[in-house]
Amino acid sequence: MSERFKKGAIDWIEANKTKLTKISDAIWEYAELGLLEYKSAKILSDDLEINGFKVVRGVAGIPTAFIATFGNGKPVIGFMGEFDALKGLSQKKTPFKEPIVVGEAGHGCGHNIHGTTALGGALAIKNILEVHGLEGTIKYFGCPAEESGSGKTWMVRDGLFDDVDVVLSHHPGSMNYGSLKSSLANNSIKFHFYGKTSHAAGSPEQGRSALDAVELMNVGVNFMREHIVQDARIHYVIEEGGGQPNVVPDYARSWYLIRAPERDQVDQIYNRILKIAEGATLMTETRLEVEFIKAVYNKLPNKTLSKLISDNMKFIGAPNYTSEELEFSKKIAEQISPESKRESLRKTKRPGYEDLMNTLLDWSFPDAWDEGEISHGSTDVSDVSWMAPTIEFTTTAWVLGTPGHHWMNVVQSGISSGHKSLIFASKVMATSAIDLITKPLLLKKAVDEFRERTKGKKYISPLPPNAKPPLDMWKND
Repeated sequence: MSERFKKGAIDWIEANKTKLTKISDAIWEYAELGLLEYKSAKILSDDLEINGFKVVRGVAGIPTAFIATFGNGKPVIGFMGEFDALKGLSQKKTPFKEPIVVGEAGHGCGHNIHGTTALGGALAIKNILEVHGLEGTIKYFGCPAEESGSGKTWMVRDGLFDDVDVVLSHHPGSMNYGSLKSSLANNSIKFHFYGKTSHAAGSPEQGRSALDAVELMNVGVNFMREHIVQDARIHYVIEEGGGQPNVVPDYARSWYLIRAPERDQVDQIYNRILKIAEGATLMTETRLEVEFIKAVYNKLPNKTLSKLISDNMKFIGAPNYTSEELEFSKKIAEQISPESKRESLRKTKRPGYEDLMNTLLDWSFPDAWDEGEISHGSTDVSDVSWMAPTIEFTTTAWVLGTPGHHWMNVVQSGISSGHKSLIFASKVMATSAIDLITKPLLLKKAVDEFRERTKGKKYISPLPPNAKPPLDMWKND
């Protein structure tokens, strides 16, 4: 019976794929930064509402966050959709670097696909619940600012995931599987330094350079790198460094991301960095204001859900590509050096990765091989993974070796080969949800595994008690 329901969901998605790809393309065109995704959130939430979902907008104090609910009773299956773009990655749909508008945003992580995948899966399940009179509840979580403001962490803090039994999420990628890697917890912080302006040549003794403080802080942090855990990562940019060289800057600002494998390790490194920042003010007689942007946890994997995803990928099967799609992909691949591709594959630690060197688009369906490994990226999906069994699987949208957060990702997320990844992923999400609804023992197994992984550990929101979502984080642009 489960297979009959799954076939019905697949057929519904196939029949509605034109609408889904149009929505994905519209979000691709909007390319809105995190917490500013007004058009993207609207097109998704409006479609869910038109199709009978009860929609609550502006949740967790974020105007672009929403929850759409359909159905009754248990289990409660969460579908997560993201829709924020990345700064500076504007790109035309051409196989070479060509911005639409230089400096504007682009979907360099494929979140136009991400949000639409969940939409397709949620609507397909709604259809199955209605047609067959099944009990169960679907919740679509409209999750803004994964790249910058970590919308899910604020939503978790507000208890919005407290009643879900399991959560499914999809991300476009270069391989088809449900990863078992953990991820790095992180803090995002802006450091504002205030000094005194003066003529840099005529009266330098009267000036107190805020830029000096930023630079001295950066030097201190860079010396600290030798003395932190190996898998930690610290990145920064200087967002504001002054106006012109003959004026001592009275204001300067840096933005840091601090990452480590465990939440408490991030806290330790962050506290050391705060001391370094204070030290920079002592050396320069400047004043410091620390602006907390966001924080996330490390991810908890779920082997039961990973296997479920893998089984349904095999059940659905790979799409076919046109000769034009393959030719376009080859033009992209030609710009990825063999050395870069090899290193990208080596990092996956996938058994036999060498055999993929001549593969353009990887449409194999391997079971996850990476339990116990750590992804050096971070995501607010991690905070959800501490609330309920959670999986974020990937499907092939990009040629093998495509670097992350790159114009190549933008292109491939907005063309027909990316559409095929979107439709395939929607089918995977829907069929997996049907298995969880119709097979109570499978759901129990995922929950039991979740309880085992969280045993003796307590999730404490990494957000300061009085912190609010950084709705004005792009105000200085």
